Amino acid sequence: MGTGQSREQTKQSDRMTASSLPADHPAVAFGKTGILMISLGTPDQPTYGAVRRYLAEFLSDPRVIETPRIFWLPILYGPILTFRPARSAKAYAKIWDYERGESPLRTYARSQAEKLQARMGDAVKVAWAFRYGNPSIQAGLDELREAGCERIILFALYPQYSATTTASSFDKAFDCLRGMRWQPAVHTVARYCDNPDYVAALVQSAKQSIADLDWQPEKLLMSYHSIPQAYYDKGDPYACYCQKTSRLFGESGGFRPADIITSFQSRVGPAQWIGPYTDKTVDELAASGVKKLAVMAPAFSVDCLETLEELNMELREQFMAAGGTHFHYIPCLNDSDLGMGMLEAVVRRDAAGWL
Repeated sequence: MGTGQSREQTKQSDRMTASSLPADHPAVAFGKTGILMISLGTPDQPTYGAVRRYLAEFLSDPRVIETPRIFWLPILYGPILTFRPARSAKAYAKIWDYERGESPLRTYARSQAEKLQARMGDAVKVAWAFRYGNPSIQAGLDELREAGCERIILFALYPQYSATTTASSFDKAFDCLRGMRWQPAVHTVARYCDNPDYVAALVQSAKQSIADLDWQPEKLLMSYHSIPQAYYDKGDPYACYCQKTSRLFGESGGFRPADIITSFQSRVGPAQWIGPYTDKTVDELAASGVKKLAVMAPAFSVDCLETLEELNMELREQFMAAGGTHFHYIPCLNDSDLGMGMLEAVVRRDAAGWL
């Protein structure tokens, strides 16, 4: 009796719902799979104000700065956001694409999404977003949901997982999803540092870049963005993934272990960060007699401030001043055919059941 009434009520409810919609009600898009490519972010302009807004959002993230808010925020909104934006703006100005009116990171992020869209076809919708800055993760999710994506793949473009990058991006995405009435199913690509396609792409990129030189590097320095030592001590596996990347790169590429050196860059403040530090390593190499050095940055999906200015400008100048004679920076994979083939292979393998 109860079951029969329930079925009849359901049929009546379906008829009432359908008949209650106005004739001109817009069709609801559904049934698609979306990919949201997430990068760290960039200021909108190389100016004090734009950089200050960007740094305020970035350095307010508790995944990035774990110091209790009651102690950290007065420091952040005091000396840090008073003085650091000016220094950072000058650095951004060195690499800024004034013709396009944007940073190289934004150019590459957009291009990566457009090229992955072409590779995936119409059955999949690809969008791009920044963890900090514009376009936001909220905007990216809204774009995909409005396109009818009931399944969304969050593709954080950090090969080596860290709570400061990958987890922070997913935190923000899930915060946004909490506000959605019609939530999509979600799949996360957490890391791809040991994906064979990623390792092979790094090897091929490095060998092609070195082959174009009229000299042979004595050492190849693989420089990764550092994180505070305390984060590693608490369980962040990032440093282990970086070491694994270097090991797989060397084994796959047939390099001698002694010729591959791993180091970590971009530390700030007086606290200890994971090392060895890239700047000190370069000084040590020069002091030991190394004259010809090649450098690459496997933790970065695209070239940005940390690679174009910190490595290819500052580190180059430092090495040459310390006695080096030849310095070569190997570009990131960026939106090259090699890099895009790798990203497509990574997402197809990781989300095979959805694609």
